[in-house]
Amino acid sequence: MVLIGFSDTLSLAQSVGIVGTMVLTLYFSKRHIQALSSDTETRVLNDLDEKFHRMTEIIMADPSMAKVISGIDTHDYPKSYGITAKEMAFSYYILWMCAHAFAMRQRKVLDDNEWAGWLQWMRNCFRRGTIVETWKQVEPNGRFNPAFQNFINREMVKA
Repeated sequence: MVLIGFSDTLSLAQSVGIVGTMVLTLYFSKRHIQALSSDTETRVLNDLDEKFHRMTEIIMADPSMAKVISGIDTHDYPKSYGITAKEMAFSYYILWMCAHAFAMRQRKVLDDNEWAGWLQWMRNCFRRGTIVETWKQVEPNGRFNPAFQNFINREMVKA
């Protein structure tokens, strides 16, 4: 039978402690790196959202600027869509906001409670407002993320 002395037991305990500390450090480092990656993606999306927000402000101030991105002259809006150019620009803005909320939900930035609030707000917009008419006009152009388009068609429009 082998007897292990006090110093050997202490050395073994120290080695186990060091290895355990290294494993915990690696585990938490990996989680931290994953969180940083998600934060970076979210920052990029928020930056793009701010740029889109500014573009929409410009178009709402001067609807003729919409021709740059849509190819449709503002004089054709009432004939083509049945709404004014400013209403169209605002509708795009609302749809983009909804798409941004959807993207944040997919990336797990919005928790269940926040998402429930956004979902209810979107449903109210599509039920009570005229945004559903705008959606039917712009959706075939593929201007939004396909997953978002499927979500809106399935959950909001239910065509």
